[in-house]
Amino acid sequence: MGIKLDHTVVYAKDHDTSAREFAEVMGLPHGRIAGEGYDFTMVHVNSDLSIYFMERDHISLEQHMAFTVDGRTFNKIVKRLEKMNIPYGGSPYDTENGQTNHDFAPRGLFFRNVDNCLFEVMTYSF
Repeated sequence: MGIKLDHTVVYAKDHDTSAREFAEVMGLPHGRIAGEGYDFTMVHVNSDLSIYFMERDHISLEQHMAFTVDGRTFNKIVKRLEKMNIPYGGSPYDTENGQTNHDFAPRGLFFRNVDNCLFEVMTYSF
């Protein structure tokens, strides 16, 4: 078996709010996972990857995650971002210019969540 990413953790001030926002933008299911010593809100990306949102009071580390999607899904994400009034841009240095030009893909964008995590979405299809 090769190496594959199984899950990653995104630190948030309010893990439920942050996970819910991300799940809604991306059109993905989410749910709570809690037990003795842990409490996450999980977003199920696909059969290979889940993102666990975990609360931290003081966040000093910028996090970045990138996703490749098909053209149709990309268009839906753009519409959701606009409907939710979440700024996006074509560069990690300008996440509010409303552009989908990208250095490494025909179309791509960056947006930040309420905890300043930088999400990147790109597509190689139109």
